[in-house]
Amino acid sequence: MNKPTIKPQNPCFSSGPCAKRPGWSPDVLRDVLSGRSHRSAPGKLKLKAVIDKHRALLSIPDDYKMAIVPASDTGAVEMALWSLLGARGVDVLAWESFSADWMKDITQQLKLESVSALTADYGALPDLSVVNFKNDVVFVWNGTTSGVRVPDADWIADDREGLTICDATSAVFAYDLPWDKLDVTTWSWQKVLGSEAAHGMIVLSPRAVERLEAYTPPRPLPKIFRLTKNGKLDEGLFQGLTINTPSMLAVEDCLDALGWVESEGGVLEMLRRSQSSFQLIEEWVETTAWADFLAVDPATRSTTSVCLKIIDPWFLNFPDEQQAAFISTLCKILEEETIAYDIKSYRAAPPGLRIWCGATVNPADVEALLPWVTYAYEAAQQTLQNKEERYA
Repeated sequence: MNKPTIKPQNPCFSSGPCAKRPGWSPDVLRDVLSGRSHRSAPGKLKLKAVIDKHRALLSIPDDYKMAIVPASDTGAVEMALWSLLGARGVDVLAWESFSADWMKDITQQLKLESVSALTADYGALPDLSVVNFKNDVVFVWNGTTSGVRVPDADWIADDREGLTICDATSAVFAYDLPWDKLDVTTWSWQKVLGSEAAHGMIVLSPRAVERLEAYTPPRPLPKIFRLTKNGKLDEGLFQGLTINTPSMLAVEDCLDALGWVESEGGVLEMLRRSQSSFQLIEEWVETTAWADFLAVDPATRSTTSVCLKIIDPWFLNFPDEQQAAFISTLCKILEEETIAYDIKSYRAAPPGLRIWCGATVNPADVEALLPWVTYAYEAAQQTLQNKEERYA
């Protein structure tokens, strides 16, 4: 059991909040509009710049509306669910923690009656061929807690009657999203951009705007969910006039992250960086007998939130709590060596590892990390063996 000698330059592999962009320092916030109102002329310019830069970098159609909204991606998704659903039936796809949360909100909080819940266990997707596009369809593009994503948008009907509502928080800036297939799309700044949390983005197609203006939900809507005024779209929201007070520090950080994306060559370079990191893990898994992807189908494996499981029979014979304890030991070794922080699988997911490979992570750091994961696995085994011998 030889300890590797090369360490990642940045040990931050958390799946949220994610690593800051390479070269980031607090100095990038020097132009922050602190102590000024976000309603002031310069404040409105900065907020509008966040929207405009997103639109340009992501090639979002001109007739789609985009706004900065409260409460990160969670707030953006909830805003869409509470404002839009109920006009027709709903198909909701759930195969990991957050998509399961949206399913629970639809069935237990909104209490909608005509709901078809299409579910799958961690590691798999529901059957996309049975989705009914006469209904509204709610899904995540990239399952952050399972490492399972939809393979493409071919399964989404061009002649759909309902809306597609897509939680794309760990997909935007990591995949080439087909905007013509998405009616409502949400994400947060803290994922692939590696920016600060707390604020979300929502994008509405003309079909989604039409629904908002034609349908009034039969329920009270909290202020932070309201996208319309007097039955018409609140156009100010889509010019940067946010519903509540945003953090101008977070806004400045987001502008820096968007500037970095632009300077690196745009979204295609972000996709390339993420894919390069993922391919390094693919190659490592092929030569590592005890590790495999949680996503069973290679076509559905996330290239950002890469989730791994341990397939060693020695490990699989443990009860669940002992498996979790072993993973904690492995991760503690990596943390103490300042190799990797926060790569334990999500708390509701099967015990394993989750390594963020979004664009702000340097592929060279992923390459340096993987021998250390092998070392930590062997060291954790030795630690467990020593305990067993001590209590034998």
